[in-house]
Amino acid sequence: MKLTTGIAALALAAAASMVAASESTLPDKLQVGVKFRPEVCDDKSQAGDLLAMDGTGTTLEHSYADGKKFDSSLDRGQPFEFTLGVGQVIKGWDKGLRDMCVGEKRKLKIPPSDGYGERGAGGTIPPNAHLIFEVELLEIKGPRAAARKSGTHGEL
Repeated sequence: MKLTTGIAALALAAAASMVAASESTLPDKLQVGVKFRPEVCDDKSQAGDLLAMDGTGTTLEHSYADGKKFDSSLDRGQPFEFTLGVGQVIKGWDKGLRDMCVGEKRKLKIPPSDGYGERGAGGTIPPNAHLIFEVELLEIKGPRAAARKSGTHGEL
């Protein structure tokens, strides 16, 4: 009987430890994971580039188990376009999408400090939510891309 009680107590302690560990794994710093990178990468995204992205965003309030999708360009059937590094998007995107190749896929784990912070975003993203984005860079546009295509590379 004592052995069974001891094993049950040990199992409960292990389960509690796993729950605490899953909650503590929410990032306090931006985490960028490369899921796929093309073998050939002639150009990488830089600040000032206009990017066309596909992606899905999920909120995490307490652990990775409670994620809720809040947006997806795939569901809309239209890529999201923005200029990198000029504050058009959350800091986690401006930081986490630099040096990305066309066709590359990344997973961004974004803490509130690089996301929507204490204010959240409307009724969709709660205050202090951690965010996960699964993204793919579809195209680099803008002046630098046009110069690259024309072969001038910004030369006078």
